[in-house]
This record gives sequence, structure tokens and C-alpha cells, in this order.
Amino acid sequence: MLRYVTTNSGKVREARAYLDGVEQLDYDYTEVQASALGPIAATGAREAYRHAGEPVLVDDSGLFIDGFEGFPGPYTAYVEDTLGIETVQRLAASELDAPQRAAFRCVLAYCDGDEFAATPDPVDREDRSAAAAAGVEGVDEDRVASAADDALPVKLFYGSVRGRLVEPRGDGGFGYDPIFEHDGRTLAEMRSNEKNAISHRGRALAKFAEWFEARSVGE
Repeated sequence: MLRYVTTNSGKVREARAYLDGVEQLDYDYTEVQASALGPIAATGAREAYRHAGEPVLVDDSGLFIDGFEGFPGPYTAYVEDTLGIETVQRLAASELDAPQRAAFRCVLAYCDGDEFAATPDPVDREDRSAAAAAGVEGVDEDRVASAADDALPVKLFYGSVRGRLVEPRGDGGFGYDPIFEHDGRTLAEMRSNEKNAISHRGRALAKFAEWFEARSVGE
């Protein structure tokens, strides 16, 4: 069984359009502070797997506004909770020229405690390992080696959709869907199957589902 780790049942419904046998796991994993989505989802997947002892899928997503240098990005949920989506839309409308372009991005992190066969997509073993491999200064190589030995491998899958911010429209979806317009309609104005077909999460799920099916067949 595959556990989708989330408190949002809407995400699970979206996942079931791509995956069979996926069930919700309501587990409040630690959300680390990071400037990118990948490390947040990867850390959550490792923690959730250790909690559940079963294959898990964790997502992190964000709204990246072009004129605000990607803000709110990894802080999207916090901004929604504290300011609200209408405030974000009004701020963009007052500070940025039209159209206020933005993108929704999503990263899915999968962990089942096993190693993964080499594929074109990267396997995230430890954020410090990636930093060391990229030649980032200030990384303790001994700590990198030690952490990499203990870290659970996590597979990452990315998806994104471009659009623009508009005044709220539509009654469907959740989160920022009413203020994010793609191809003339907000995500909140789309039927679930239409949104799933083009959404950032849907695109990441499609990539994951293809890989997961191939991996299951090969076992």
C-alpha cells in the first residue's frame, strides 16, 4: 500500500486519478525551513516512512510570483494562513504590472526504505551530499559521508504550471486556486479532472505514476 502523507483529502483525490491503492496518512511531519521545495519534501518523506514503515509519498508545493522573485515559494502555506490569498492577489495587483505572471510548482518525494535503480531523475540521499557534489563551500565532507550512510534514499518528481494572478473566481479547488488563472480560467473554475490534467501536482503525479508502475513491474 502507498500512503499519501497529507491532511488535505483533496490531494488524495487528485492522486487517485493517477494511482491505484493510494491511501491517506494523516501525519504531521516536521517541515524544515529551506529555500527550495525539494529538501522540505525529502525530509518529510524520510520522517514519514520511519513513522509508518510503509511506502510513502510526500509533496510540497508553492506559488512562485515572477515579479516578487519567486515569493512566496516555499512559504506559500504560511502566507496563506497569515495573510490570505486575497491579500496576496491585491498586493501583486498593486505592485506589479499586468499580467501578474506566476507559476505553481510541486515536488513529490517517495521513500520506501529501499535503494533505487539509476534513472534520469536524481535520487536525493542527503541535502549536504548534493551541496558537496555541487562544490558548495562550507560543507564538512566527513559529516557528508556519515549522513549519506544513514540517510534513506528519496526519489523526487517535479511538476509546474504557468499562469497569472487574478481576482478570485470559482468555487472549486482549494488554496490559491481561485486567484490562479491558466488558459483563461482559474483552477477553481475547472472540474477536478480538468485541473488534474494540467496542475503542477497532476504533472508531478503523472511522472511518479509512470516510474512507480515500471518499478513495481520490475520487482
